[in-house]
Amino acid sequence: MSSSSVPVNSFIPGTETQHSSADTQDFIMMINGTSGTGKVFNIFSASDLKKKSKSSGKEPVRKTSSSLLAESKNLDEFKPPETKRHRSSLSSARTGSKAEPPKGITSTSVVTMDEAPTQENSDGDTTSSLNPSQPSNFSTSNHRSGKNTVRFTSPAAFLAGPSTAREKSGQHRIGSPHKNGRSIVGDITQPTTTKKLIIHGFKQRPLCKEKDPFETKWQPLEEAVVSIQKKKKAETSLEQLYEIVEFLCTNNSAVRMYKKLKMCILSYIIEQLQILLDVSDSTYLFLENFNVLWLEYCEQLVNIRSVFLYLDRTFVLHNPTVVSLWDMGLEIFRDEVMDNESVRKRSVDGLLKMIEQERGGGQIDRLLIKSLLRMMTSLRVYAEVFERKFLETTCTLYEAEGRHLSQNLEVPIYLRHVKKRLEEETNRVDYYLDFITRKPLLAVTERCLISDYMDSFINKGLDEMLRGNKCDDLSLMYNMVSRTKHGLHILKNVFASYVKKVGKALVMDVNRDKTLVADLLTMKRQLDNIVDSCFQRNEKFIQTEKDAFDYFINTRPNKPAELVAKFMDSKLRSGNKGATEEEMENLMDEVIVLFRFIQGKSVKCKDVFEAFYKKDLAKRLLLGKSASVDAEKLMLSKLKQECGAAFTTRLEGMFKDMEVSKDLGVSFKQYMEHGGRHRMLKHNTNQIEFNVNVLTMGHWPTYEYMEVAIPPNLAEYQEHFQNFYFSKHSGRKLQWQHSLAQLLLRAQFNVVKELQVTMFQALVLLLFNDKLEWTYEEIQIATKIEKNELERTMQSLACGKLRVLKKTPRGKDIKPSDLFAFNPECNEKLYRIRISQVQMKETSVERAQTEEEIFQDRQYQIDAAIVRIMKTRKSLAHQLLISELFNQLRFPVKPVDLKKRIESLIEREYMCRDKDDSNVYNYLA
Repeated sequence: MSSSSVPVNSFIPGTETQHSSADTQDFIMMINGTSGTGKVFNIFSASDLKKKSKSSGKEPVRKTSSSLLAESKNLDEFKPPETKRHRSSLSSARTGSKAEPPKGITSTSVVTMDEAPTQENSDGDTTSSLNPSQPSNFSTSNHRSGKNTVRFTSPAAFLAGPSTAREKSGQHRIGSPHKNGRSIVGDITQPTTTKKLIIHGFKQRPLCKEKDPFETKWQPLEEAVVSIQKKKKAETSLEQLYEIVEFLCTNNSAVRMYKKLKMCILSYIIEQLQILLDVSDSTYLFLENFNVLWLEYCEQLVNIRSVFLYLDRTFVLHNPTVVSLWDMGLEIFRDEVMDNESVRKRSVDGLLKMIEQERGGGQIDRLLIKSLLRMMTSLRVYAEVFERKFLETTCTLYEAEGRHLSQNLEVPIYLRHVKKRLEEETNRVDYYLDFITRKPLLAVTERCLISDYMDSFINKGLDEMLRGNKCDDLSLMYNMVSRTKHGLHILKNVFASYVKKVGKALVMDVNRDKTLVADLLTMKRQLDNIVDSCFQRNEKFIQTEKDAFDYFINTRPNKPAELVAKFMDSKLRSGNKGATEEEMENLMDEVIVLFRFIQGKSVKCKDVFEAFYKKDLAKRLLLGKSASVDAEKLMLSKLKQECGAAFTTRLEGMFKDMEVSKDLGVSFKQYMEHGGRHRMLKHNTNQIEFNVNVLTMGHWPTYEYMEVAIPPNLAEYQEHFQNFYFSKHSGRKLQWQHSLAQLLLRAQFNVVKELQVTMFQALVLLLFNDKLEWTYEEIQIATKIEKNELERTMQSLACGKLRVLKKTPRGKDIKPSDLFAFNPECNEKLYRIRISQVQMKETSVERAQTEEEIFQDRQYQIDAAIVRIMKTRKSLAHQLLISELFNQLRFPVKPVDLKKRIESLIEREYMCRDKDDSNVYNYLA
């Protein structure tokens, strides 16, 4: 329904006075009734009812009507029942905004329902007249055929009566205002029995007989304010004071009362200011009195506001240009007290002096400081008056302190002092400073104590902390420098320099080759622990550590890869005694990390590692020196995961050969039992357990073949095995590697013992079955063992821990004239004794041979790279080709070796020299 409303304070013709919003009260009326016509509503003011009562001599109550009386002293006590059908508020016709219920209503209104004369308008509708002496409390709107309807907007009205279907639908038609403006008529459906509703509204506003009652009314209020300020009991009760304030507000004296109150407070605070300024020169006494003044003043404001609460909630609330009583009091205090130059200077200087005393270790009254700073915050002068000077004095103090202590204290002690200062300042903010000071205060402290001297104490103290593994000090340094903008960047660079310097010294020290890998693993564990626990697993520091390791490990090409392979050989050979499976796996993971650095970003030496690892693995497998096959396979799986399947193909082939050899041994044993045993009886009545490992040459390292004199019984077994193998695999060739063979001999000392020896040791010992003494030359002729190998063999038998042979003359050096005899004495408690072969030290020639083998493997990669580059470029100068090869090849290589491979490709017609310029190469398709 669209509506056009009549404003509350509009003047209705026929009334004697104009009603303002403060003098009228809206009403909400719900109409309940049965079907019927001819009933009207007449709304009268209280004065109209009195006139009508006098003329009739009785109350204007109809025979069939009933009434409900509601009284209330004020608007807050009046709470009408909620209705669901007709409830709206009076709106302004000009603005269309919702008007709030006016306050302070004192008039009495009576609403009656009466049977009145009815008339029909031009449309045939029934009309009803309304008394114009009552201010209009209806909003009119057009409905259907243009007739006006009235929506009742009073907050309190009640009407009882039987309801009908038409009433429930809320359809009530009221006519438009009469031409004379004194009545409103309309047609509305009414019940057959009409009831009246009489509402006695709020009490009338007290009439003031005096022309200007303000001075009379203000005097008790002023006395009450003075009593509050002087901490005396007021003669007038609070209820009476409240009523006086309400009276003055409702009689248009709110502005004067507000100004009077302000002057009263102002005069008091000026008087108190003078008393405060007369305090002696004692800083603490001044601050204490200042704080007392503030606290008492706040308490006074609270009490004064409770007296003038009506003023604060009506006049002040409805005037946006007027501040509240509390804010007014704060403004007066700020303008008269805080803006006083003497008060401001003495208070701020006193506070700064107390804080300085606390920073020096003294005891101060923190509650006093907290209260005064909260006062400045309430007055909105904290930042301007106190914070700026506080930060300046803080900066001056810490600049001098940082300059002095950074030069005279050790780095860890200085960092602890800085940490203490930061904690103190943080606690200071938490306790009595305003929270907005936290960020600038900590920024000043960090700049003066950390940023200005960060380069100095990082370079001065970090290396020593890292060497001593001082985790607490490193954590403290990290936490301190992380507060600054570029602190972590500087710390990261110095950390990288330290790791590179220490690591390079380890790698380049030839005398530490035996312990290099162990030292690197220890260093890696220590640095990992520092990065995890001290540097909070910062990704930048983790990457810095990796880059540093990658740098210094590859400063000595190939050697670290070889040493890592030998380190794993010692661990897998000995079984890493005392270590559990979990510890062994952890050790493998650490070695794989070093191996990853050996591959590197720019240099890859994994082929060097593979060559030495394969050589050592072959010895462990063939000589039975591997402590655990499971550990061997675990290491192999980790290498496969790190480098790919191509890297471990040959290593896996070695394990496969060992498994195939076991199956061949079972088949050969069956072969000997069923078909070849009668042949063995020609030379030996005792059966020998003969096992053979058949190795694929492409998987295993290359071994030098050595022809020796094999005893007839062993030679016969070898012949039978060759016949057996060729019967299963035709077209293959077998080559016996005696240097890798092992035998188990039974020796007759004073007690029987079993000796586990190599093939060469066995050949020498078997000679002493023929005679008891042999010379070195005789042994060499009989066994045909190469000279160097025979020397090491005789040393192991005559000069080792268990001396099976006696050497004449005594000594460790073997000479051609030395005489050897069997030693029947044996004091070993074990039944089976293993005689270790004296390991020959790796000579420079053998090392060069190994490196040559590595280069032979690399040359195929070099050839492929050259052909790939030339196929793309078609024509290229020599220097450019060499440069491209250095960029593509991931292992160290010399220019001379590259030139050899280029010449080899020219000979094989993959490329040729240019006819006009011999320094340019052309690709041949």
